[in-house]
Amino acid sequence: MLGMGKKKNFNTARIDTLIGQGTVIHGDLEFSGGLHVDGKIIGNVNAEPGSDAMLILSEFGSIEGEVKVPNMVLNGQIIGDVFGSERVELAAKCSINGSVYYNLIEMAIGAEVNGGLVHESPEALAPRRLEDKSDESGKQSNADLAAE
Repeated sequence: MLGMGKKKNFNTARIDTLIGQGTVIHGDLEFSGGLHVDGKIIGNVNAEPGSDAMLILSEFGSIEGEVKVPNMVLNGQIIGDVFGSERVELAAKCSINGSVYYNLIEMAIGAEVNGGLVHESPEALAPRRLEDKSDESGKQSNADLAAE
């Protein structure tokens, strides 16, 4: 019974941002909290570093780009690699053309992954997320140069 309660809480997460059906976003998206996607994103989707963010991709939604979010429930289409440092749930209508890097995974009958399934610990996935933040290292080196 405890397992069922945890799953229910996971599926009924708080939604802070909704991208509606018929909406198309061109460009990268960074968010915190809960993101529900019924539309289309052409770009990378990243959770704010260190956050406990959640992505819900409905059967109507699609993403063309990398997805780096700690928690996700995916039921739409993704063209790109998926990185889930906490938990990845692939629902029955999910279709991923790319590899899935996960800590914990749940996959329903009917879900499709055209790529690899790679288990990695949260610690192994976290540095990948930080490597993409090249702006921060650039700011630090610029500050060091200004101090000299």
